[in-house]
This record gives sequence, structure tokens and C-alpha cells, in this order.
Amino acid sequence: MNFSDALKSIIKPHEEDQLTPLSTPFGEKLDPEQVLPEYPRPQLQRDSFLSLNGYWDYAITSNDTFPSAFEGKILVPFSPESSLSGVNRQLKPTEFLWYRTLLPEGVKELSSKGHLILHFGAVDYEAEIFLNGRHAASHKGGYLPFHIDITDFLNSESNELVIKVRDVTDQESQARGKQSLRRGGIFYTAQSGIWQTVWLEQVPRSYVENLWFETDYDGRRVTAHITAFAEKDLPALSLSVFARNREIIKRSIPISSIGSFQGKNQLVSVSLSFTLPEEDFHSWSPEDPFLYQAVLTLGEDKVQSYFAMRLFTIEKTQQNNSQIPVFCLNHKPCFLMGVLDQGYWPDGLYTAPSDEALLYDITAMKTLGFNMLRKHIKVESARWYYHCDRLGMIVCQDMVNGGSRYHMPVISYLPTLCPSLASRLKDSHYAMLSRKDMKARRQWEKECSETVEYLKFFPSIAIWVPFNEGWGQFDTLRITEMIRDQDPSRLIDSASGWFDQNCGDFISVHNYFRPLKVSVKKWEDRAFFLSEYGGFACHLKGHTSVERIFGYKRYENLSDFQNAYRELMEQSLLPLKEQGLSGAVYTQLSDVEEEVNGLLTYDRKVNKLG
Repeated sequence: MNFSDALKSIIKPHEEDQLTPLSTPFGEKLDPEQVLPEYPRPQLQRDSFLSLNGYWDYAITSNDTFPSAFEGKILVPFSPESSLSGVNRQLKPTEFLWYRTLLPEGVKELSSKGHLILHFGAVDYEAEIFLNGRHAASHKGGYLPFHIDITDFLNSESNELVIKVRDVTDQESQARGKQSLRRGGIFYTAQSGIWQTVWLEQVPRSYVENLWFETDYDGRRVTAHITAFAEKDLPALSLSVFARNREIIKRSIPISSIGSFQGKNQLVSVSLSFTLPEEDFHSWSPEDPFLYQAVLTLGEDKVQSYFAMRLFTIEKTQQNNSQIPVFCLNHKPCFLMGVLDQGYWPDGLYTAPSDEALLYDITAMKTLGFNMLRKHIKVESARWYYHCDRLGMIVCQDMVNGGSRYHMPVISYLPTLCPSLASRLKDSHYAMLSRKDMKARRQWEKECSETVEYLKFFPSIAIWVPFNEGWGQFDTLRITEMIRDQDPSRLIDSASGWFDQNCGDFISVHNYFRPLKVSVKKWEDRAFFLSEYGGFACHLKGHTSVERIFGYKRYENLSDFQNAYRELMEQSLLPLKEQGLSGAVYTQLSDVEEEVNGLLTYDRKVNKLG
């Protein structure tokens, strides 16, 4: 595919092409009675866990009135658009998606000595929760978890849970990533509704609400930040830290010494700090992903967690008689050999069919020599980040893009054809960059902040990416500082691709059509990051969901593809390390619908590099 054709194909919808159903080996082995049975929140794990995944009733209606009857069964947590859900139907912007299920018998008794918490991993996009006919909660945003204390809503006998969902996808300016109601090119089938695990958790009257570890690598110091619902007469909050199954730290603090209590219970925040003994200090890296285990106890509540000691910085090194800023891990230069990861599956769309499927993508990329995944404009389930933590895969995390209609001449043609001209475009031109709606800008900002708050626990995440290729970009300098204030421990690629606003930690470039190079003209303290390149397409018949294909350069067989890939790496990319290139992100991990530029086929049955 030549330069002009590739540009024209980027966002052109192809509704006339019907997707051919594809299944992954993981979807083929799916047991509807055991759907994603693993504990969904490894960063704060209890013994109490009851999955609600499985078959629920569903209905799709044209108004928000409770349906008179339900249409059939849907396999939660797969969205109705996916084949694994059993529905295979696109939710329209004017429609409402309803779910209904009965909670297991005896849940009222589970809450008799404390609380029963209902957790949703993610629901796309607006959700209202009803329990036994009463409105229990509302949530807006399609990518982040939320939970509800349903203790006071429970009956002694049956308990009916109903969810109402609305998702307009790309008809307004909400955050939606690569989802489109008119898929084609770089945009994919839209999905809606519940797409991550739904589960119940029993907790005592006093319990830990949240936990994250702030680490000072150079000082060997760790601070556990804890939020809890606590009774003032509890004896103490205690924390134990283990290295190789040996307890190395034990700290406690009396709850009664924390602030003032109004009534019996109160939401309290406390920080416990400690210094790791030198003999027990162990760095985290892709080659040696060492995790410390932690156990936190509050009265009858006991949770397990973990943390890692690592440091991400930009530091200058001597190269070609110059001091060049590069990405460093634990003060040592670390070349980020990355791959773009869309997180799409042909049978589950946003939802991986199994934990094994998540593991396969990560381990396959490690086997191919990659040490970083750029999670592209999607927030994954907590277990994906946990696997990156324990397997040693650095993560570059995108925020979820959104905005009004994609203005292709400005956001695609201009920076590709005239990069020097595009570099002078200011992001205060809201309408030009699809961000004219002030209310939508505020909502995106809220979701951006919530994403950082949720994901900052996971030590493998090294880089935040607020904006990609200009779509929905606005106030980049202010947003960068907002993220930095919220999480100063990580680096920021403020504007991945183009429309650089002279902020953040990287000069970030996407290059699919020109010879790869490193430009040092604008360097000061920012490292050079080739945040997208490659995109070589190789269509393998029987492993794609559509015959019309898209990629930036096309190869007709695996042999030609493999030779071109090796030549790109050995002759074009890796020599740039000597010129100060800090990292590069190959496009992409797997094929997705028309985009057949993956290293894996969409069905995950062929590794194109062998």
C-alpha cells in the first residue's frame, strides 16, 4: 500500500464488509460456568470473593422504561457486540441495554457482620444500578472500576440486580478510544455495557478501602498510603512486608490516634513509612521483576498486596561527544523496545476470553525481545497490569481518547505531509482538534485524573500519555502538570506523535512513511521517543475477519514480511540507539479487523515472526 492509499484508508468506514467470525484458542476453550474466575483485583486481595460472571438476562429497548420482558441470555462480562456474549448485536446510540440477575442465595447473611460490596470492573459508558427495585448508584465512564456498598439494599430472600446502560460511542464527545459505530481503517467495532468482571466481596465493619505504595528508590524508603473505614476502638492497623517469603518489615499504628471520629465509623487516611534493610533491597527490572509481598491487617480485615522498587528518569549520557538525555531505569540507560497493544480480541472485543489470553500476549512479546507495551488508548483489567508487574513488562499507558468528529485533514494529513508546519499548531484551537465542547473537556479531565489515581499502584507503568496524534488534544501544558502533580514518580509523553507543545519528558514522533531518524534540534532535557513506527501489513488468509485490509506497507507472504521486519530493526532502528534514541514502539502486537499490521494474527493462532 502506497503513502496516499494508506492515508485515505486510515479512517474510511467500510460498512459493506461483513466481519468474518474468528475465534481465539482461548475463546474456544471458554467454560460459561467459569468465566474469568481469577481474583479481579490483585493489588488488594481478600479471601472473600464471589464472581457474578455468567449468564444474565438482557434486553435492548428504545426508551429508558424498564422492559416488560427480557429477550434472552448474555454471557457477562462480554459486551453484546461480541460473539462470546451470545448476543452479537450492536447497541445503538438511541437504545438502552438492560441486564438482570438474581444474587446468590444467602447474601443477606454474608453482610450480617459487616458490608457486602458490589464491584464492576468496567461498564461502557453510562450505567445505573438498581437493587430490588431501588436505585443504588450511577456511574459515567467506560473504562474504570467502581463499587457500591449494597448492604442496606438487601432482602432476606431473593435479591434482583438490574443494570441500565447507555452508550452513544462516537455520536458525542465521550472517551471511547478506537471504538466506532462505522468501523474501518484504524477504528474498530464499538462495544458497550459490562466488559469486565462483576463480583461481590464481603468485608467486616472496619475494612481497608484502598492501598498504594509510594517508593523512594534512592532512599530505599516506602510509604504505604491507606484509606479505611474504621471503628475508633480498633487496636491497630498493621503492615507486614515479605521478601522471598521472609518477613522483613512490621509496622503498626493505633487507629484511635488517627484524627477525630464522628460517630462509630469514619473514613480515615493513614501513611505508614519504612526503610528497606540494605540486605533486603532488590530492584525491579524486566530482567528481574522482583516484587515485595505485603499483608495489611485492620481488626478482622486482612488484605494481601505487593510493591516494587524501581525508578524511571530522564538522564543525560555521553554519546557522540554530546550529553544526550535518555530514558533510564534505576539510573541506568534502558532502551524501550516497545510494541503497540490495542487490547482487542475477535471473540471478546475489549474483553480477553481468559487470564491465559492476557498472559499469552505479554509473554509472546517478551519472547520476541520487547520489554515494553504501549497500552493504546484503553485501560485494561487490573490483572493485565499485575501480570506486567510480575513478568517484567514496562508499560506506557495512554489515556482514552475522545472528542467530536475526527478532522482528518488537520489530525492526519497535515502532520503526515507537513510535519514542520504541524509542529507549530497550538492546542488552544479547540474546534480544530475536536475539543470545542467545554463540558466534554471537563469530563475527559475527570476521567484522566481517575485513571492516574487507579493505575498509579502498578509499578510496571513508566509513562503516561495524555494525548495521541492530536485527536481531542487540549491545554497540554496544564494537563501535563496536572498529571505530574498527581503522580510525580512517572514520566509523561505529553503529545504522542505530533502537535508538540514543548512540555513533558519526550520529543515524541510517529513515523510510518519516512526513513527513521533522530532529530536533536529541539533537545534540551527531553528524550527522543519514536512512539510509533513500522505498521507492516501481512494478510494471512483464514486468520483475518475482513478481506479489505489496512497497513502502512504490505507484504504478500510471511517470508517477505519477516525479512522486511529484520531489515527494519537491524539497519534502521537499532543503529539509532547510538544517536540517542530512547525507545521505539512498533505497530503493533496483533492484527485488529482490517488492520493486519500485527506481529500476531487477530485470532492469536499465528506468530508472524515464527
